[in-house]
Amino acid sequence: MITRLLFLCLLATAYLSAAEPAEIPLWPEGAPGQMTPPSAATAEFLRTKGGKSTISNIHAPTISVHRPEKPNGTCVIVAPGGGYVFLSTVHEGTQVCDWLNGLGVTAVLLKYRTPTRDDAKPYEKPVQDAARAIQIVREKAAEWQVNPQRVGLLGFSAGGNLLGHLACDRPAAAALPDFGIMIYGGGFLDSKEPTRFKDGFTVPADAPPMFLACAHEDGQNSTASAMLYLEYKKHGLPAELHLYAKGGHGFGMRAGGLPVNAWPQRCGKWLGVMGWLQP
Repeated sequence: MITRLLFLCLLATAYLSAAEPAEIPLWPEGAPGQMTPPSAATAEFLRTKGGKSTISNIHAPTISVHRPEKPNGTCVIVAPGGGYVFLSTVHEGTQVCDWLNGLGVTAVLLKYRTPTRDDAKPYEKPVQDAARAIQIVREKAAEWQVNPQRVGLLGFSAGGNLLGHLACDRPAAAALPDFGIMIYGGGFLDSKEPTRFKDGFTVPADAPPMFLACAHEDGQNSTASAMLYLEYKKHGLPAELHLYAKGGHGFGMRAGGLPVNAWPQRCGKWLGVMGWLQP
């Protein structure tokens, strides 16, 4: 009886290990730069806003590959939010990967370095990590059944800020996404004049196609989304914008019964219209 019970336990452990994608280090020799020790304000942010499904103190960033049963060749790297202090790895992470897999899309969960909130440019190290993740996906494209010209980046909140900086002002242009999905991203506007972008932030004429979704009541993030869309329109670039009356910030994949909670369906339709769901 004990032998049988032990066998079942080992079998269950093996199954769970197989079900959980392995984490792949982005920088096996060590990530570039030095992490800034968190300030008291950052520690308080983590204490008051972090939760059971959030992680922080990531000094060795990784990716994990979530593969669909029938991959269509498109890959989306998922960058959770968390104010550059922590990562919300469930409703802005693993649940997003499950949804993408349901569309036939290979999902790659990015665990970028945190906290970087106290850096002069808090997005800089996370952008480096995202660019490196894109490089790795393209290097492994054949093995992972991915088209190297169909690698997108989906970012929530701080992850959306990361996406904007990588796709637009490009501090790490070694690898750029082929398209972007920005969900309640922001942080691009001038604090003194929130109808203009911060100095140094511009949308280039070759920015990748973008899907944007945000709630109207989400502070300046809705303004940032609208301004990004208008810049895309000015350049004649493909973009789709959804602004919802209610929803606040941080809804992710949560069910709430509001129109904003249907953003994944709208995004899935966009991916199909753009041709990224066909094998």
